[in-house]
Order: sequence, then C-alpha cells, then structure tokens
Amino acid sequence: MDIRQSTGGILIRGESAPDMAETGRKFFEQAAAHGIDQYMEATDAGEQGVRFRLRPDLRHQWAPGCDTRQLCERLGLDSLSNPSDLEKEILLAMLLGPVTFEYPSHDELVASIRVRRNVAEAARRTALAFHTSKIERPTDYWTYTEERGFTILPGKPLIEALRKATQPEVSGQQYSFSCYRATEYVMLLGIAQELATCNPVLLQQLQRQWESRAIMSRQYHDVFLREYGSMDEPLPPGYYVPGERLWFRNPDERSADVSGYEGSWVIYMGGGLFTNFWNCDKPYTLASKCIEIYHWRDGVYQDAEGNSQMDEAIVEERVRATLSTPGEVERILNRMMRMRDPQDVYADGGCIDASREYARWICPSTADLILPQE
Repeated sequence: MDIRQSTGGILIRGESAPDMAETGRKFFEQAAAHGIDQYMEATDAGEQGVRFRLRPDLRHQWAPGCDTRQLCERLGLDSLSNPSDLEKEILLAMLLGPVTFEYPSHDELVASIRVRRNVAEAARRTALAFHTSKIERPTDYWTYTEERGFTILPGKPLIEALRKATQPEVSGQQYSFSCYRATEYVMLLGIAQELATCNPVLLQQLQRQWESRAIMSRQYHDVFLREYGSMDEPLPPGYYVPGERLWFRNPDERSADVSGYEGSWVIYMGGGLFTNFWNCDKPYTLASKCIEIYHWRDGVYQDAEGNSQMDEAIVEERVRATLSTPGEVERILNRMMRMRDPQDVYADGGCIDASREYARWICPSTADLILPQE
C-alpha cells in the first residue's frame, strides 16, 4: 500500500492492525474486480482506520475541480445499462471526493454502493404524474389516512408496493406525486432491496413500519439519510455520486411562490444525468435543469381566484428558444450555476445546493438506520 496523509475519499474504520490489514485486502480486491486497483492509494489514518483515495494525478485528470459528471465519458463506462460500470462510477466518484465517506466496516461500504446502484436504477424506471396536492397510489397495495399517510395493506411486500407505485412498467399507470415524495419512495426502494440481501430483519421492521405509519418529510430525512456538505462548506457544484438525492433551488422569488416550484428534488443517476420523473425518457443534465428552473419565472400567472399558477407550456417554449441560442445558454448558466442563497433570501445566488444526501448504514452489526419506536 502507498501510505500517505490525506483527506476525503473513503475511510473504513478498524479496531486493530490485523483488522485494518484485512480491510485493505478486501478493498483492493473490490477495486481489482473493477480494474482500478492500480489507480488507488491507501492512507494510514491512525486509530481511525484506513483511508482510500484515487491517485491525485488521476483525480485531476478524470474529474477536474471534482466535477464527476464526465467520468463515464472519460473512462468509456456505460453506467446506464451496465450495473458493474455503474458501481465502478459510484466507487470512483467516492474515491475522488472532497469529503470523507466513512464506514465502520468493508461490508457496510459494499452495501452502501449497492444501495446507490439500486437507487440509480430505480430512478431511471420511475415515471410519475406531477401534482402538488393530488395524491394517489395503487389501491390494491396501498391505503391512505391523514393521520398515517399512505401505508401498505397487510401482506403486501414493501418492495413490490414501492415499485408498483413508481414504475409504470410494473403497474401500467402513472400515479400523482410531488417531486419530494417521489425521491423518498425511490430512496426507500433502493434501501429495501439491499436489506433483502444484507439485513432481512431490518427489512421486516421496515415492512411493519409501513403497514402502520409512513415516515415522511423531515423525519424521513433524519431516519434514512446522511447529509454531507453545508452552506459553510459547500460541495463543488459539479460533484455528484450516483444514487444520492439533491435539491435545486428556484432563485426567483415570484415563481418560487407557486406551490411545488420552490425548487426541485432529484436523484443523480450517473453519467451526468438527473431524474425527470415526469418524462423519464428525457432526463436532465445539470445545464438543462438549470435552464428549466430559470424559465419558471416566465410561466407564472394568476388564476381566477388570485392564486399563483405555472403555465408549463410557456416554460417549455422558453426553454426550447434558449437552447437554440448559445449566448443565452451561457448567460443563464452563469446566473444559475452559482451556490444558492440562504433560506428566505433572494439575491444573487443560483440554484445549486451546498449538500447532497445518501442512505445511512444498514448492515446488522453496524446499522445506524434506526426506525422510530411507536
């Protein structure tokens, strides 16, 4: 191993020298399976464990400025149709990251990569009907009360219920969701699929939880997700790892007043692409997402009751016009690809958020995904 002082990358904890040596062996076997072991360096992190990173020259060559969006193109990866290439993209993006992804064991790292792969693959299959107030799910799997939210019917497997609610190839129908709730379902599906392999006991607890009460919104974030990056220490604007959730903020105060257009929650699927739940055959690039959000300001109107609404047809028309004018594309991206302003501030910020979110640890002896005690 090449032992150097470093930060960022992947840190796997160990309790003893033999334990850390075994961790190193397992990790380099994993890297070798993806053909990248020769590009790695390992750092002795003392009592913390072992840190793994991509070599500095390759970090700058493959992802200048920690911009991971071109990894697949630069390395000839087909992460959209090849699960092994997707896992390789995930691993490389983590290894060259500016922050540390910490795990208590190698097994937990392997599970985390598989969850990310599951999430990215599920996100690509997700197609929904956008609605900020209308709510619906397949009635043969789901039921609803205001107190408990959408819960699954007794005996209906959670994984099947989530797939049927989000994937028309399974249900034959698109159901109404907000983008925020859609990301919750996609992340939960990816977690549940890995639990079926690595921690069936926790999957059964999750099953019982969703038979009694849905976990949503802030509680969902706290229970299931780990957030990294902050307004004080923002992530680089082009740094994304497949299988994580993120937010684009609408920096225009007037259009942000329209319900559902305060911003946009998405999943990064890899290969430079973000989810478009409402038209999954046309995923967003970072540029196309920024341009669409910019033109929300052009689609605002007042309905007969005086409420702010959005005319999507006008937005689509303005987006098409902008994309055909390179100078306008450059102007808008210069405005939008800035870090967002703080909450309730509408000044000079763009739509890029400072943080990302990914799934918590889930293996039997090290899980920190703790379901609430009802």
